[in-house]
Amino acid sequence: MIINNYSISSVLTSQRQYFATGETKSIHFRRQQLEKLKSAIVARQDKILKALNQDLGKPELEGCFELAVLQDIEYAIKHLPQWIKPRKVKTGLEVFPSSAKIYSEPLGVVLIIGPWNYPFSLIISPLIGAIASGNCAMIKPSELAPHTSTLLTELIKDTFSSEYISIQEGGVEVAQELLSLKFDHIFFTGGTKIGQIVMSAAAQHLTPVTLELGGKSPCIVDQEINLKETAKRITWGKFINAGQTCIAPDYILVDHAIKKDLIIAITQCIKDFFGENPSESSDFARIINARQFERLRGLLNSGEIIIGGDTNPDTKYISPTVLDHVNIDSPVMAEEIFGPILPILEYQTLDEAIVFVNSKPKPLALYFFSNNKGKQQRILQETSSGGLCFNETIMHVGITELPFGGVGDSGIGAYHGKASFDIFTHYKSVLSRPFWGDLNWRYAPYTQKTVKMFKKMFANN
Repeated sequence: MIINNYSISSVLTSQRQYFATGETKSIHFRRQQLEKLKSAIVARQDKILKALNQDLGKPELEGCFELAVLQDIEYAIKHLPQWIKPRKVKTGLEVFPSSAKIYSEPLGVVLIIGPWNYPFSLIISPLIGAIASGNCAMIKPSELAPHTSTLLTELIKDTFSSEYISIQEGGVEVAQELLSLKFDHIFFTGGTKIGQIVMSAAAQHLTPVTLELGGKSPCIVDQEINLKETAKRITWGKFINAGQTCIAPDYILVDHAIKKDLIIAITQCIKDFFGENPSESSDFARIINARQFERLRGLLNSGEIIIGGDTNPDTKYISPTVLDHVNIDSPVMAEEIFGPILPILEYQTLDEAIVFVNSKPKPLALYFFSNNKGKQQRILQETSSGGLCFNETIMHVGITELPFGGVGDSGIGAYHGKASFDIFTHYKSVLSRPFWGDLNWRYAPYTQKTVKMFKKMFANN
């Protein structure tokens, strides 16, 4: 494919040639590039917020959440000397005298494919790890967020040479071209179905992948809670970015005894947050495009609408909506919602809730609201999810030192902080020995004396 008079494959070749020079490997170079990235973002903060608003109607504060990548850059700069330092490990008597170390080395040229829901931060965040670990990178932003894609292109081209960091705008045909090429790692954020396509393409080249996907993240609500705080935190986590968040609470499983009270509390929170008419609120985002709008509008028929249900195709507006009396076989429970629709189901016992959650694919996040430590331990030990929050939603993603990623259908691999460095790093094991001290025990002809010695040695370990 030809893009601006040059092919993607030729850019990849130039990046491989540049990587081969070794320039990207020095700690000075890595820190310098991270500083340049930080400066480029700081200089464009207002432009970034404007682009996010144009693409998704993001309120300014929600746009600022994407600027949290600046903290991630600072964290990487601070810890980089520690991360790249060779780590010495012990050796056994069988290789005495010797020394052994683990060295970190970059993979080469990596591909980062970003999503449309957080189109800025979910490109920059993995890029920080790629730069910190000494790689070259090719970036593919989402064409569904065109204003942010254009801004990212400007930022990358003004900050880095294309032989080091390049960016490729475009739609499906560009993504297909990229996936047909051999990279040293592919980092993809998006839906599970596309993740399967990415993994299949990567398998043709035996390219390792990190897949940040999604799924239906459950929110279990016990009786032993602070009702007001619970409702407030769930409402915020669900309706930020109009529900277009991969770790948004997808549905609520609430103890039957407090279901009515929780619905009343969440309904009040929606009014407190967005007013009587959320379409007039500057604090509520919009759906990304007409296709997603129509998909979500079709899900509104999956239960009784307690609040919301209003739509406007001209502005791609769907109001914050709560659904009651939802059948577990209804369309809204069949797929990740990824929008401002919150189904509420009830359970009789915690056992029942755990069985229900475990009958579904493993989610990217699981939320459990309860002051009961014993019940918290049950959720921790008896369920599996990419991440878990007690009495909170979403906020774990902002803790740099917590690896973020899925399990099973919700993803492969994790990143953030040191985990981002690890993703794009090969840890090379190195053994060093002098020429003296060889006891010749391993060379043929073997003797029974040597066999007995090793049987005894291994048995005593």
